[in-house]
Amino acid sequence: MQEKPLTSISGYVLLLIAVVCLLAAAGVAVTGISIVLAGLLFLVSLVLFTGITVINPNEAYVSTLFGDYVGTMKQNGLRWVNPLYNRRKISLRARNLNGQTLKVNDKMGNPVEIAAVVVWQVQDTAKALFSVDDYVLFVQIQSEAAVRKLANSYAYDHMEDDTASVTLRDSTGQINVFLEQELNERLERAGVDIIEARVSHLAYSSEIAGAMLQRQQAAAMIAARRLIVEGAVGMVEMALERLENKGVVQLDEERKAAMVSNLLVVLCGEKGVSPVVNAGTLYN
Repeated sequence: MQEKPLTSISGYVLLLIAVVCLLAAAGVAVTGISIVLAGLLFLVSLVLFTGITVINPNEAYVSTLFGDYVGTMKQNGLRWVNPLYNRRKISLRARNLNGQTLKVNDKMGNPVEIAAVVVWQVQDTAKALFSVDDYVLFVQIQSEAAVRKLANSYAYDHMEDDTASVTLRDSTGQINVFLEQELNERLERAGVDIIEARVSHLAYSSEIAGAMLQRQQAAAMIAARRLIVEGAVGMVEMALERLENKGVVQLDEERKAAMVSNLLVVLCGEKGVSPVVNAGTLYN
């Protein structure tokens, strides 16, 4: 079922006519000219009053006639339609859905906590009211299902899957786009349009949060050590090369090995080193 517009008449003139008919009916009844005429005038005014509808900005009225969908009125202001129409008000304003935190498994099977914020609005009023039972509840349930599917489709980060091009933590922009597309596909049948969807909370579940933190710390320490070692090796190479080029001292292979060992200890050690003065030679 698709939405179709319903043309309505401005209600100001008809409201004035209804008031005049009501006053005339009262006057005729008081004077006793004709009870029948008074009744007809009162009936006309009642029909006119019944058909008057006030439509606020970003609101619409879906009209049905004996169970048959007639159309949707979206014109703002005081309007008048057939009084036999059954009118249901529906809001067209943007709404926020702050999803609850869900505990799900990511692509690698690790339990994670994830939540999303969804901004949505009704686009097709006929689908919203007649294609689903409760479109607000439908949005909530389908949003939760979409977030669960998103979490199951991607790894938490590159530490879990180093071959993945998109992860939940490191590809926030793409993840939000995928979530928005998934929601639009699911909610199209309810006539709902997704304005924005983004992940608002993402973390490892409490059962594994401590272990994952230790793993991240270990990975950071290894990366830092690798960088320190690479820099120390470069400095040792430069020192040996400059000593050899300037002829400061002649070093055989054993002395070079000792010098390299000492320099690496100095450069890579976590604590400051204490120098030891050698009064003899390397061999004595």
